[in-house]
Amino acid sequence: MDQVPGGPQGTRDAENPVRCYRHPERETGIRCTRCERPICTDCMISASVGFQCPECVRQGSGTGHGPTANQPRTLVGAPLVRDPRLVTKILLAINVLVFIAIQTHERLVTDLFLIGAWPAPHFAVEGVADGQWYRLVTSMFAHSEVWHIAFNMLSLWWLGGPLEAAFGRARYLALYLISGLAGGALTYVLVDPTHASLGASGAIYGLFGATAVLVKRLNYDLRPVLALLAINLIFTFTMSGIAWQAHVGGLIAGVAIAYGMVHAPRERRSLVQWGTCAAVLLVAVVAVVVRTATLV
Repeated sequence: MDQVPGGPQGTRDAENPVRCYRHPERETGIRCTRCERPICTDCMISASVGFQCPECVRQGSGTGHGPTANQPRTLVGAPLVRDPRLVTKILLAINVLVFIAIQTHERLVTDLFLIGAWPAPHFAVEGVADGQWYRLVTSMFAHSEVWHIAFNMLSLWWLGGPLEAAFGRARYLALYLISGLAGGALTYVLVDPTHASLGASGAIYGLFGATAVLVKRLNYDLRPVLALLAINLIFTFTMSGIAWQAHVGGLIAGVAIAYGMVHAPRERRSLVQWGTCAAVLLVAVVAVVVRTATLV
């Protein structure tokens, strides 16, 4: 009989299902998002993400003992905050403000979009291959069409809030930015360098991938997330004018980063989590450097 991590009473083997650590006679498929002990419906207490057991809730309210008593943590070890959507709101605001700026100054989009190299040398604007690597970042916040920013911002709000609550602000921001950079990097590598692109789609698909990983980790029903992702991928590959490379690059990065976040062992949690972010970022940077070498 194997011991379930986090609690001596919650046990399972090949024949017996997981049982609540406080009520061993009750079967359950739910775990506390902090200590990971199995809990039944009478013991689960709703938290910002998932459910917590009564002991973790007491510790989080300051009635427990030990150094973590006043520091409630999320599943990935991030501290709980009063506004779990703060970074999501800031990212949304940046995208909207840049969109408004582009609508009032159309020339601005030329300075922000992602392009590898301009088709003729007499143009005054240069691309990533000319040293303007900042375009990999600015293109993540630039949209020219109303439908494009509307879709991306709705997705950011729906997906970003729960992910920010689960991952914490720093980890969530790293997920968003690195996924967007990975999407831009794959676009830069595979697309004709004279073709321009923009939008937060790479970062958004990173959130899609991270949501799937988180839902799976919490043992929730994964089918709605996969169905929504499948629908979006169908649009990605069937509609014209969409840089599918950004979507795929962001999705792969989001899955990789989120997997490292939620499955990192507690004793080496920060090392594994930030190491995963660094590894994905390094792959994107190397891809950009190698691609640039072929264009200059």
